Amino acid sequence: MQDIVEQIQQTLSKAFLDLYDTEIAADTLKLERTRKEYPGDFTFVVFPFLRTSKKKPEETAGDLGRFLVEAGAIRTYNVVKGFLNLEVDTRLWIEFLNQTGMNLDAFGKRSQNGEKVMVEYSSPNTNKPLHLGHIRNNLLGFAVSNILRFTGHEVVRTNLVNDRGIHICKSMLAWMRLGNGSTPTSEGMKGDHFVGHYYVLFDKEYRAELNRLKENGMDEKEAEAHSEWMEGARELLRKWEANDAAVRALWKQMNDWVYAGFDSTYRRLGVDFDRFYYESDTYLLGRDLVMEGLEKGVFFRKDDGSVWADLTEFGLDEKLLLRSDGTSVYITQDLGTAQLKYDDYGMDRSVYVVGNEQDYHFKVLQLLLEKLEKPYAGGIYHLSYGMVDLPHGKMKSREGTVVDADDLMNEMHATARARTEEQGKTEGLSEQELDQLYETIGLGALKYFLLRVDAGKRMLFNPEESIDLQGNTATFIQYTYARCRSILRSVEFVRSEIGSTDPDPLENALILHIYAFPHKVMEAAESLNPSVLCNYTYELAKLYNAFYNQLHILREEDPAKRALRLNLTHIVSELVRKNLNLLGISVPERM
Repeated sequence: MQDIVEQIQQTLSKAFLDLYDTEIAADTLKLERTRKEYPGDFTFVVFPFLRTSKKKPEETAGDLGRFLVEAGAIRTYNVVKGFLNLEVDTRLWIEFLNQTGMNLDAFGKRSQNGEKVMVEYSSPNTNKPLHLGHIRNNLLGFAVSNILRFTGHEVVRTNLVNDRGIHICKSMLAWMRLGNGSTPTSEGMKGDHFVGHYYVLFDKEYRAELNRLKENGMDEKEAEAHSEWMEGARELLRKWEANDAAVRALWKQMNDWVYAGFDSTYRRLGVDFDRFYYESDTYLLGRDLVMEGLEKGVFFRKDDGSVWADLTEFGLDEKLLLRSDGTSVYITQDLGTAQLKYDDYGMDRSVYVVGNEQDYHFKVLQLLLEKLEKPYAGGIYHLSYGMVDLPHGKMKSREGTVVDADDLMNEMHATARARTEEQGKTEGLSEQELDQLYETIGLGALKYFLLRVDAGKRMLFNPEESIDLQGNTATFIQYTYARCRSILRSVEFVRSEIGSTDPDPLENALILHIYAFPHKVMEAAESLNPSVLCNYTYELAKLYNAFYNQLHILREEDPAKRALRLNLTHIVSELVRKNLNLLGISVPERM
């Protein structure tokens, strides 16, 4: 079946040729959804074409409307000044539903377009557990990857783990001095929590030491310079960089504990990766690229031997690339890692899901790669996201008050349980089924709440508000799915052709929204913005519930209308499931 909008556009193109002797490409004749206060499905704005018609807006719209009706592209039309509102023939909508219902899995899905995209997300440090900020990061990266794959891109999901540096040395030192040989197993702790505990202990001991030194007459800088705890961590880092066997063995053991903990959290959160990169393997990369830039004359060396890039022409400053002693800085490592990723995968685009505090860093990274004339420079994209706050304030990990991802997921599970028991809708489900239901509702609420807000915005996450049967929440959408499935089970639904019938306005609104799905999922892919899909799915659920509350489904006596309503219920349920799965959210068959 030909796309309805494309058919109207092609007929409009023919109308301009026949009526005004002017060729206009069909795909440039844009149609909009008709405003709710006017009858119609789509609206064509004629104002930009008055020079072609050489007529008044109302006359031009009338000419085009009559042509479309005579050509069979629409049923009827109305004109409001220069706005031509078009009502599609009912027959075309029924054909659309029948075609869509036959192949729902493929609805909206695009064939491979030949573009390879790498999406890097998570990027944790191995000195502490994942926290609420990491959850938003992981959910964004995973959802964007799903949406890109669905719309025809080849996607590589990657995770660059920050597994070296002074942060992990702090945890190592605290364990060496205070751990007494304990392990995650001996303490009954997840590995990432275990190592994070020693990171917090280091900070506690370090702060206490600074206070003692200041009480003995030192100022802040002097105390920091004389800190034995900090010097111990630096010494471990020096030994690590010198490849000291004992230090490397402890570093590997503690990181392995952390990875086991991360893996458990990732599995529960429902995210995964195709490839892991590790800073310990990549931190020395990039120096050759800097030297290449020196040879090309795009970087310069100062008198002390350090190497810099002049970015003042872009409104930025000079950027250090190599210190005077020849050692790299963080941007140097990222240059090398970008080259390594391209060598490994040859991707067309590389999307970095990183907080907005790194906006400057990624702007510099892209500019440096452009100066080096790297073919992948133009494909660098920073998917910048805002901080997540909670009602009780900002997170501070070094003080041990971080909002831990595992604890938050446990809280969401418990909240879902309490809300479900309040509703008294647990009959007929086993304890195992109920536990899975609470997990599905709780984690769905968390994920949707974080994804429904545009990534660039700072947001406030309130666990209590995220689980609500009436608001813009996953719980409301999941309940709509469960309602649809209950109806379909009650009649043992088997898809059949919808016969000739004239949809009710509520049905028509629902059909129009279903029709918009392929365009909306493409919008989400092009903007790398899962919130577009969240809001689309919420509107779908609202429209279905209005339809459900005002029209009979099972008690409808007209066979054609009953078939239409059952098919709409089936399509909505499958579309809700598909959309939530793209967002990384599961759906329950019963609620």
